[in-house]
Amino acid sequence: MKGKWRYAPALLCMIAIFISSSRSGDQLDSVLPWVQRWLPFLSDFNPMHYVAYFVLALTIAYGMGRLSATWKGCLLNVLVCVLYGLTDEWHQSFVPMRSPDPLDLLHDGMGAAAASLLVLLIWRLSDWRRSRNYTAS
Repeated sequence: MKGKWRYAPALLCMIAIFISSSRSGDQLDSVLPWVQRWLPFLSDFNPMHYVAYFVLALTIAYGMGRLSATWKGCLLNVLVCVLYGLTDEWHQSFVPMRSPDPLDLLHDGMGAAAASLLVLLIWRLSDWRRSRNYTAS
């Protein structure tokens, strides 16, 4: 993929988060037992904030390409995810039996930071291995 199309996965991830956030508290409570069959340790959907924003940050890093291999790109990625998380919490204020929660935003940021740092680490290790292989030949 080239150019702006590289951000298509991030856009799809944002749409999935928006749709999930549009579910009322009752709807989520009715789905939880089904999810617990596959993930019995899950007592609520709070850990999904880490997962959703981890994936969002990975897709944004994909869109950013080589920029995600820099500290500036890493911080930009987390900033974009946290700003989207803010809009998501605001959106939830209009959904029945849902409310904005600062802890959710913290969890969003933690998931995004973990993914961004992982991407940065992988790029750096990859560059380091390539440079060692190049000089060893």
